Amino acid sequence: MPRMPRRALAVPAVLAASLSLAATTLVASNVSAADPDRADAERVYDAMTTSDGASQARGQSRDRARARDYVKLDLLALNDFHGNLETIDPVKSSSGRINQTPAGGAAYLGALLREERAKSRAAGATPITVAAGDLIGASPLVSAAFHDEPAVKAMNRVGLQVASVGNHEFDEGYRELLRMQRGGCLDDGPDGVDGQNSCPGDQGFPGAAFQYLGANVTYDAGRRAGDTVLPATKIMKVEGQKVAFIGMTLEGTASIVSQAGIQGISFRDEVETANALVPQLRARGAESIVVLLHEGVTPTDATAYNDCTGAAGPALEIAQQLKPAVDAVVSGHTHQPYNCVVKDPKGNNRLLTSAASFGRMVSKLHFLIDPRNGDIVRPAAFAENLIAENGPDVTPQQSVLDLIATYKELVKPIADEVLGHIEPGSTITRTADTNGGDSPAGNLIADAQRVFTTIAPEGTPAPVVSFMNPGGIRADLIENSAGDVTYGAAFEMQPFNNVMTSFDLTGAQIEQLLNEQWNGSNEAATSRKILQVSGLKYTWDLSDAGLPDTNAIVGDVLVDADGDPSTALVPLVDGDTYRVAASNFLADGGDNFATFKQATNRITEGLDIDALREYLVANDPVAPTATDRISQQP
Repeated sequence: MPRMPRRALAVPAVLAASLSLAATTLVASNVSAADPDRADAERVYDAMTTSDGASQARGQSRDRARARDYVKLDLLALNDFHGNLETIDPVKSSSGRINQTPAGGAAYLGALLREERAKSRAAGATPITVAAGDLIGASPLVSAAFHDEPAVKAMNRVGLQVASVGNHEFDEGYRELLRMQRGGCLDDGPDGVDGQNSCPGDQGFPGAAFQYLGANVTYDAGRRAGDTVLPATKIMKVEGQKVAFIGMTLEGTASIVSQAGIQGISFRDEVETANALVPQLRARGAESIVVLLHEGVTPTDATAYNDCTGAAGPALEIAQQLKPAVDAVVSGHTHQPYNCVVKDPKGNNRLLTSAASFGRMVSKLHFLIDPRNGDIVRPAAFAENLIAENGPDVTPQQSVLDLIATYKELVKPIADEVLGHIEPGSTITRTADTNGGDSPAGNLIADAQRVFTTIAPEGTPAPVVSFMNPGGIRADLIENSAGDVTYGAAFEMQPFNNVMTSFDLTGAQIEQLLNEQWNGSNEAATSRKILQVSGLKYTWDLSDAGLPDTNAIVGDVLVDADGDPSTALVPLVDGDTYRVAASNFLADGGDNFATFKQATNRITEGLDIDALREYLVANDPVAPTATDRISQQP
């Protein structure tokens, strides 16, 4: 089909006032809160799709006919599901609610999608269900114990059609991601690999019924060099009109996943990738183009989930730089809900949305496609974020409940193992101390990793220092109703199944990597990663940090040089060598801590979850430690 020229929408003259109002609202800024823009776009949408609107416009039958010509398209979008099949207790965790409304759980997500599809069809619109990555990875045990096969099956059942990859899709490597797409079982034996089991019992795995897209993920070498690992785009037809999707993960994915699983592939620039694909899609007859992007922004008020106030982050710049032919960006990664309108390079409004995380919300994007040129009518495009409520008035999707019940029964013997208890009246949260940056949960995990027996085999010195990346701590450590800390709770806090390593670093190298917490890509406050530590104590000051070769560390870094917690810490010595423990994620330079890669005498053995498990059993009951290992200069 020859490409039709992209041209400005020819609208009835009576809509000029509406379009003028919509355009004027945003003229002073490249991004705005969505509320006024949504109202303007809704008025334009209604005027262009109702007989009453057309009749009031001109009173001519020709306009009433034209009102019926526009093709209605509704996108139902989610992101960052992370295998959260079950509802999360809204009292114990904010991850189980939106503001004060209990929300989430795959069966309730399915119910909302079912309801919204019915509404769309009743209004004459075609619904398409899409996602912006991180559907799997960092998942609760009921999914993670089975290599996230349950999460993919759940997405199949709720009707997902197309999704971008996210960084967590690569947690087990790109080859495992390809299995997630194509299906098939891993031959991982009766006890599983790393405590995980593929296709348990009589459960097969058909793979994703939806299409994963990875436009900016390519092979490095060989006959497939430059080819994408997964398809870059997908074109779907809506009442004869072609709608194209480009799916991408963030360019920085390589720095936040384990290196072993991504050897031989690269992650490309998002803007360059998408902009290169736009002409190809238009040549194939697709003028309506939507980007599914696993990168996000953070608004200043996350409670205003249909707003965009103070939004900042990489996805904002990306959304503004994509070619004008791109009509909207569905995003994720930051786990924040937002509904933004940005300006494209020609000054036209472009939607940028995100639906929080864990299946608690769905973004619904409303579009009109002009059949004369196949393009989305931008002034009539608007979005709304909808909460997937899980209260008693909602009927959950039964087929998803059945799926969850099957895997809960399979995982029960593992999840219910009692590891220990928390000292009465105490909580072990992952909330960082506002002064320094360490947290009770971070201290607990770092302590557990430092004394993990398998990383100090006979003849090898035990680590005296350990580091834990805060992004790997996914939940508070919570007792069950019986007052027990179970394996399931421990896994919820630390769900990555990273491999533990120990290695040698000099004192100078340790101080250098501490400074990497505030330099390079970790410099911005929104992306700062304060490492959780054991066996170290130090103070930092940002008055000069973040500039090349500056030092944020104030005074001495104190270290438990002999590995005996009962003895006093002593100043770190630049030229001395210290044994260090960390996960393979950090040891491979994850989160942009490049100094870890300078380590020598590295040993790899045992899982991080096993370190935590061993520690909880040996130190029952555990109590939160003081968050005084890291301090900020007043």
